[in-house]
Amino acid sequence: MANKLNTLILLGLCFCIPALVFPQSPQISYNQKSYDLYPMTLETKPDIPSPYTTPEGLETVIGITKDNRYAIVPVTVENSEEKGQQLYVDSLDFPVLAQTGLHSDIELQQTKRITGRSTAEITRLGRPGGLSGDGFMAADEDIISVMLGDNRLVRKLQLTHPDLARPLLHIWNMMQLDLKLGRWNMAGHVWENMLYLIYNNKTVYLEAHDTKGGQLSIFDDGIDGAFYIDIKRTPDQKEMEFLRQRYAHLSPEQMDAMIKRLSEILTGEMEPMYIMRYGFYEGHTGWRTDPVTIAFIFGLRTIEEIETCFPGRLDKILTTHYTK
Repeated sequence: MANKLNTLILLGLCFCIPALVFPQSPQISYNQKSYDLYPMTLETKPDIPSPYTTPEGLETVIGITKDNRYAIVPVTVENSEEKGQQLYVDSLDFPVLAQTGLHSDIELQQTKRITGRSTAEITRLGRPGGLSGDGFMAADEDIISVMLGDNRLVRKLQLTHPDLARPLLHIWNMMQLDLKLGRWNMAGHVWENMLYLIYNNKTVYLEAHDTKGGQLSIFDDGIDGAFYIDIKRTPDQKEMEFLRQRYAHLSPEQMDAMIKRLSEILTGEMEPMYIMRYGFYEGHTGWRTDPVTIAFIFGLRTIEEIETCFPGRLDKILTTHYTK
């Protein structure tokens, strides 16, 4: 995600392709039936949940390739030399977050520094024109107001920040696996081998590109970005009927805008790490990984459950800036 793609100058990237390490067995079992793991593919959809965690702790999801074949992809979220510190939480600054998966509002309000960098400096770097043209938050938002607002949103959804980071990390791990397998169109700078992901019985569209790279983090944490990922799920007929009924007062243009915000995310590999480490989803910019949107796309909450949390206010919840 090169400077938030102010200029999408895509360059060829040189990826080292180490030997792929699979679990001890190239298969997993479910309901007394064995299934081959990716890179093996299947003609028909396997009768296995997605996501699924084996008794041994291996996490898998079902992907659909460009050849319309199914793949059970190992995507375990873990701390390792290969994947980095995917489970790391900033317990030094946010001990309650590390213990519970949610911030203490009081702890957040008293926070003056994160990773040793002042919140004032993080806000300056994160606003449009700081470390990126688009910004990590809107011009009228600051880091603490954004983290407070989203923490309250996630609490209202009765989820945790790790709950919401995990689906995005699963996608990132799918991407990394295809990079290692050489199944990435390096000339076109696009991930075109895996088109869809099945998640909680929802079919999620995936598209990703590599870029020049070099997007720096607003935190002093060594994270940077070189990819952008478009994630979409089309609401089904029942969901659309529900939204049209509950939000009949919206104009067609307003309805379309709300549905787009609810069902599509433009993100990169930095954002799931931000969510897991800090409970930070970015502010109201084009790169926001809205907790409500994540919950909807990946089937963590139904549209009826989301509406119950924010009755008649979904359009506002998805757009209102977090100002002091």
